Amino acid sequence: MEGAEGSAPARTLDVRWIHGSPSAKHNTDPDIQVHAYDAHTVILRQNMAIDYEAPFMFLLFGEERAVLIDTGATASAEYFPLRRVVDEVMETWLAAHPRDAYELLVLHTHPHGDHIAGDGQFTGRPGTRVVDAALDSAWEFFGFHDDPEGVARVDLGGRVLECLATPGHHEAAVTFFDPGTGFLLTGDTVYPGRLYVEDWPAFTRTIDRLIDFCATRPVTHVLGCHIEMTRQQGRDYPVRTTHQPDEPPLQMTTDQLRGIRAAIETVGDRPGRHVFDDFVICRRDTPDGD
Repeated sequence: MEGAEGSAPARTLDVRWIHGSPSAKHNTDPDIQVHAYDAHTVILRQNMAIDYEAPFMFLLFGEERAVLIDTGATASAEYFPLRRVVDEVMETWLAAHPRDAYELLVLHTHPHGDHIAGDGQFTGRPGTRVVDAALDSAWEFFGFHDDPEGVARVDLGGRVLECLATPGHHEAAVTFFDPGTGFLLTGDTVYPGRLYVEDWPAFTRTIDRLIDFCATRPVTHVLGCHIEMTRQQGRDYPVRTTHQPDEPPLQMTTDQLRGIRAAIETVGDRPGRHVFDDFVICRRDTPDGD
């Protein structure tokens, strides 16, 4: 499959993401934005009028199966038609790349509600496996119980994802690397927004590990699942904002990973909210489901 193996192609990610509107009632954006990064890679974003979290999801195609990473913040297929959209994208792909049988695997970056709410839409879908995002089930699938520091591999057929256990934001957090695009998919561990940290030592180890991992991989874009910052350095949109007209790009860089590591040193042992140019670190003791 072109672009699925070897060095990642150099592609820009210059996208104007749907970002809400002053009145959710009068919002005219699609329920789910569909952006084809290349012929085998699709990025989805949920409409803020449906849920303010507006998470991103990723649909990657291999020769034998596709994987959907995360299922958004809304369970209702009426208000958030994720399965319909995924089915339509897959039908289009299969029309161009015919197969007698083709599977869908559903995985997650972590089990917070805004990343797993749409799982039920795929219940009973033929040729589909949904791996529960909870620690025991996810780690059993990836083999992290036996080797939490290992690199698991998910073979889509001609496209093999590398998967790492990356706790800190959540104990079951997983980061995915796709060599075909160079995408490092970091969930809520790293993104341009509020980095909620439940386990500070684990988060520190995770950032160190990601930096080391990226040093030996052709990473093109570090892609989390939200945008919460504005283009003004050090200023984020308030929680529950449903109109973000001044968003920065979703993609971050490996240099920004190193910036997060430097910020960890600055924060030290101090809990609370710590503002930096491209992100905010929120070191807290109890989860609230972000």
